[in-house]
Amino acid sequence: MRSRRGRFSLAALRSLIAERRKQAYFRFELKRMATDNPHLIDDIGLTRKEVEAEIAKLPFWQR
Repeated sequence: MRSRRGRFSLAALRSLIAERRKQAYFRFELKRMATDNPHLIDDIGLTRKEVEAEIAKLPFWQR
């Protein structure tokens, strides 16, 4: 992931940004699911406590 001089490559940076976007989208959708269809939380195998912990990782303006 790092080059010889200790800098991140452009491809690694893009990959990191894409992964963070996926995580943010997942958390946003999880929040929406928890409020609109809370019965679906059980279907994906998460507890209410796990869902709340993931939602807490959203930026404050999205909570």
